[in-house]
Amino acid sequence: MAPRPLQSVQTGPLSGTVRVPGDKSISHRALMFGALAVGETTVHGLLTGEDVLHTAAAMRALGADIVRDDQGVWRVRGVGVGGLVESSRVLDMGNSGTAARLMMGLVSTHPITTFFTGDASLTKRPMARVSTPLEQMGASFVCRSGGRLPLAVVGTENPVPITYRLPVASAQVKSAILLAGLNTPGVTTVIEAEPTRDHSELMLAHFGATVTTERIEGGALAVSITGEPEITGKTVNVPADPSSAAFLAVAALIRPGSDVTLTDVGMNPRRTGLYDTLIEMGADITFLNRRDQAGEPVADLRVRSSALTGIAVPPDRAPSMIDEYPILAMAAACAEGTTTMHGVAELRVKESDRLAMVADGLHACGVRVEAGPDSLTVHGGGVPPGGATVATAMDHRIAMSFLVLGMASDQPVAVDDSGFIDTSFPGFVDLMNGLGARISAPEAR
Repeated sequence: MAPRPLQSVQTGPLSGTVRVPGDKSISHRALMFGALAVGETTVHGLLTGEDVLHTAAAMRALGADIVRDDQGVWRVRGVGVGGLVESSRVLDMGNSGTAARLMMGLVSTHPITTFFTGDASLTKRPMARVSTPLEQMGASFVCRSGGRLPLAVVGTENPVPITYRLPVASAQVKSAILLAGLNTPGVTTVIEAEPTRDHSELMLAHFGATVTTERIEGGALAVSITGEPEITGKTVNVPADPSSAAFLAVAALIRPGSDVTLTDVGMNPRRTGLYDTLIEMGADITFLNRRDQAGEPVADLRVRSSALTGIAVPPDRAPSMIDEYPILAMAAACAEGTTTMHGVAELRVKESDRLAMVADGLHACGVRVEAGPDSLTVHGGGVPPGGATVATAMDHRIAMSFLVLGMASDQPVAVDDSGFIDTSFPGFVDLMNGLGARISAPEAR
């Protein structure tokens, strides 16, 4: 596919009320859990980005009936826990590490062999962190060095429950083990030193599974699932994705005179680290109409332009905002003073080495920045110079982050390829331009 460059130029105030697409993490899980339930699951507000569409296709290949009706509601008729069938084709997970890792857990405790692949970015990402505990449960894997895709999962007919302590904070690894435990007799437990996203636990309970979380010695959390339940189809209302909303929120903060309201944003406390950080930097963000949807807290966010000040972001906040550091770095570049983000080593194994990509891109835009093994320091100075074309390495969040920076920079900021934005945020450019941004294809020279 040919690259699709885009350019963002400085704009006036942003204004309006919009809803960003549905939460990607919850959308993946709604399709997977609905496919394992008995009866029909109806999903409202599902993200229709490419990542989630790959999940839908994979679950169909494993036996579920998944359709989208004329009103945009997704209907999933499941096969029941333990009812997945062997796919006759390779499952293509596209760009989604979440889909790949969770699906590896799902199939590992079924007596089937499943082949996985992905795009050029996903095939570089480490999967051994998932295969290691799943092997302890009885599955086996054939894969490239480092456990990378393409790989084959040979599921076990006699899975055994385990208690596994996560070596690094990862909601994806935790969820993969819990989903393997769903079709395993007995109780499977994951111990995490730091709380990570709990969408799997909340939604599994919503579908009828027995999931418990308790604080244990040393302050860690023990998350347990009782295997072989019968879960039943449910209605799932997917909130707007807080990670996607972050791009619009930061854009409003760094453009003087802006006033933007973002509706139905998921406010799970394990996903709101960015908003806590922005408020500490001086952001004017008001949370309106707080409510719950299918066990998930939701609110409308009113965001007004603000004079931001650099701060030190503690390492224990990383699990609650790991995807938001690139856009936080753009806010830091427009703030006064220095912002240092600690505990960000995980950024090096995302869709790209995001730590290096952010540092290189900001440097090209005239912002002073230092990247360490586990930290990122950005020296803000108000209006960034800009004037660069930033390499995205097929990473949707890098592309969107630097397009936001261009809205506040003295000179335009371009990205070399915007094609992968649709994996998580279809309609990003139109939504931004509708608020007053000026994002378009760069003029030919």
